[in-house]
Amino acid sequence: MRCELDSKTKDYSILFGVAGVLVALDQWTKWLVRENIEFGGMWLPEWLGWLSPYARIVHWYNSGAAFGMFQNGNLVFTILAFLVIGAIIYYFPHVEKEDWTLKVAMGLQLAGATGNLIDRLIQGKVTDFISVGSFPVFNVADSSITVGVIVLLLGVWLKERSEKKKAAEQALNESSTEPGMENKDQFSIGSEQS
Repeated sequence: MRCELDSKTKDYSILFGVAGVLVALDQWTKWLVRENIEFGGMWLPEWLGWLSPYARIVHWYNSGAAFGMFQNGNLVFTILAFLVIGAIIYYFPHVEKEDWTLKVAMGLQLAGATGNLIDRLIQGKVTDFISVGSFPVFNVADSSITVGVIVLLLGVWLKERSEKKKAAEQALNESSTEPGMENKDQFSIGSEQS
């Protein structure tokens, strides 16, 4: 019982540690933008002026989902964020120890959901500031969610690949141990020697 409790504590400390660092980074960068750039304004160091058509820091708000989708859905996304956070916290200790990609993905998802939830609860909207080309403006929390999805998909792909490899090896092992196969091997060895 104590060993199981220690394992859960360790798992949760990793989850909350990773998520905590990302939430802190998200909130700090949003605060810097709100304090230093007027709403609708843009900032880019002079020496990076050549980059402005492609990437810049702006001050923008979002009352919808990540990347500006579904505007004016703040209440819905606040409730959804609580549900996602609750599901991650509940399900995390049930993840197999070897499934590190799912654990990383869940940590990233927790960070993203929490970072944007804090904005929704305090300000009623999410601060966005990273503008790349004509892509919708986003923030660190949005990036965390996106990277979490990519890591999750990568993990699913790696797991399926591993399972297919194991199944192929098992099928090969089973076919080589079928009755009568030993005699075929001996026959083929004997025919090579003659």
